[in-house]
Amino acid sequence: MARRDPRFSMPLAWYWVLLLAAAATLAGADDPYRYFDWTVTYGPINPLGTTQQGILINGQFPGPRIDCVTNDNLIVNVVNNLDEPFLITWSGIKQRKNSWQDGVAGTNCPIPPGANYTYKFQAKDQIGTFTYFPSVALHRSAGGFGALNVYQRPAIPVPYPAPDGDFTLLVGDWYLAGHDQLRQTLDSGAPLPFPDALLVNGMPSDTFVGDQGKTYLFRVSNVGMKTSINFRIQGHSLRLAEVEGTHPVQNVYDSLDVHVGQSVAFLVTLDQPPMDYAVVASTRFSLDSTSALTSVGTLHYSSATSRAPGPLPAGPPETTDWSMNQARSFRWNLTASAARPNPQGSFHYGTIQTSRTLVFASSPPVVVAGQNRYAVNGISFVVPDTPLKLVDTYNIANVIGWDSVPPRPDGGAPQLGTPVVRLNLHEFVEVVFQNTESEMQSWHLDGYDFWAVGYGNGQWTENERPNYNLVDAQARHTVQVYPNGWSAILVSLDNQGMWNLRSANWDRQYLGQQLYLRVWTPEQSFSNEYSIPTNAILCGRAADISSTYVWPVDKTSGSVNAGGRALCDSKKCKIEAKDDPYFEVSSSDGSLEYDSTESAETVDRRNVGSFTRKMLSQLRGGSLRYVKRGRYSCPWHPVKPRCGTMRNLAQHAREFARSGSSQHIRAQHEALLVVLEENAEA
Repeated sequence: MARRDPRFSMPLAWYWVLLLAAAATLAGADDPYRYFDWTVTYGPINPLGTTQQGILINGQFPGPRIDCVTNDNLIVNVVNNLDEPFLITWSGIKQRKNSWQDGVAGTNCPIPPGANYTYKFQAKDQIGTFTYFPSVALHRSAGGFGALNVYQRPAIPVPYPAPDGDFTLLVGDWYLAGHDQLRQTLDSGAPLPFPDALLVNGMPSDTFVGDQGKTYLFRVSNVGMKTSINFRIQGHSLRLAEVEGTHPVQNVYDSLDVHVGQSVAFLVTLDQPPMDYAVVASTRFSLDSTSALTSVGTLHYSSATSRAPGPLPAGPPETTDWSMNQARSFRWNLTASAARPNPQGSFHYGTIQTSRTLVFASSPPVVVAGQNRYAVNGISFVVPDTPLKLVDTYNIANVIGWDSVPPRPDGGAPQLGTPVVRLNLHEFVEVVFQNTESEMQSWHLDGYDFWAVGYGNGQWTENERPNYNLVDAQARHTVQVYPNGWSAILVSLDNQGMWNLRSANWDRQYLGQQLYLRVWTPEQSFSNEYSIPTNAILCGRAADISSTYVWPVDKTSGSVNAGGRALCDSKKCKIEAKDDPYFEVSSSDGSLEYDSTESAETVDRRNVGSFTRKMLSQLRGGSLRYVKRGRYSCPWHPVKPRCGTMRNLAQHAREFARSGSSQHIRAQHEALLVVLEENAEA
């Protein structure tokens, strides 16, 4: 019997430790930082009894679980010791105003072998069950994935009593073939074979231990390559508690379908005689084999001495109608609070007029430029050598195919491309996914969740809209699309950035079933989007661009007036502040330069204070003198902008000094440069 891995369980005591830590943070009125150092390597694993090469994080397969609290800032330093570039994406984390940290090929250069990259992102206004995994080169099929659980702040109630513990289950199909062999298979034009097994937390089975009469939260994520699963527990009911970061109506089920890329959490009360009960996961809707893959684990009552009698619980009918009806039964809990105190239902999505409709139809494998490819509306995505976010930022020509994907299928000949759909910030959009094949599919959108308002069979038409759920449709980030059917979603585009819309079936994504949405507004402000990170890896056609960063600023969210900007490189920062109603500078042309190289070199754990005092002294006198005209100051921050005093600035500097990221301390201080004399408290 497999022993319970502590990485995938959380007893009640640790649950309360997280909540108490969050309470202490609230008392300090600042969101905490959690630091992680990860080293990615190859290593031997044997989940099926045969040694194979896996991708490990800190020697672990699956990777370390991240437990955090709403609004925590996560600093994850990833060292790539593989022999090829590597990248991690954080599935379901919205990366508010920060697609720079999304970790997909369209936003980030992969980490070269022997190099590192430090992700800096925030679990902003989120709670729930999420995952991370490698996003390039089919590395996902070899490991490198893990769980990311975001717990609620103590001030924000959840619509159920605190469980007596929780269990994290990473379930997915698995291949004995290595990722390079699977890559060669797809590149040759052949389909992936039927998987060899179904794993739970990297093992054929797992054991979950609890006490009779207590209730536990099970977090189940489908981290597989392409196969839907059904999950059930012998003799026990599953009370749905969370779907990808939102609270549903707590319906009770005998079993739950979880499609590729999806996550659910449900409550299980141990209300049966103390025995061992079967925990069963089995594959669904596979075209490649007549027999399902099954993983059988154990729910062990702590006082049990025998196994429950009877056969394993049977799965549901192998029909799409059963699964589709279950999907329709998932309803958004309108009265429950989410990560914020306001009820989820206070946003009446069904009353908002949509600005446009996009119908994205997948295609079966078609030969494009001599290779079998998947496509969306006839366009098969080719990953460029330069991430699209860098291309857009630096105005690099002849890379992006702007709006090259037709808004609806037009029957055009399949072709290769790098499509990006341009959308305006705060649009409200209807998206329909059309599946004309006999294979179950999943679609995922980075940066957002959306309302899955409709599922149906056959070809979608506008006549389906009266059947949409416009009141309490389930919000989520990944939606299944049934064979020869359609799924419709509504999404509020309130998160500026470059966002990947992709098939969650990883063979289809690898061969082109994806595109990007560029959500944008011409008003440049930190209130809309953060600037390129100072540690961004530059590659492809952006490799020779100097590390010059532009901080857009305005009267409401920055340090300079709406017509000004700050241009910074690794040594100095030039601020243009003409006609600033808050400040004026002593130089006659309305601009000044501040060379921070010497000062930045002094920043370490011992003398942050002396650095800030030295900078303040330079600002007070000499050519860097500002004349106070108002009461406004807002230092730049690599995760989010925040206003405050020099004491706040020193505090943030100390945080980054602790992580050894002097480069980011430099950027923070370079971008500040506007310090009110009354705020000189450091």
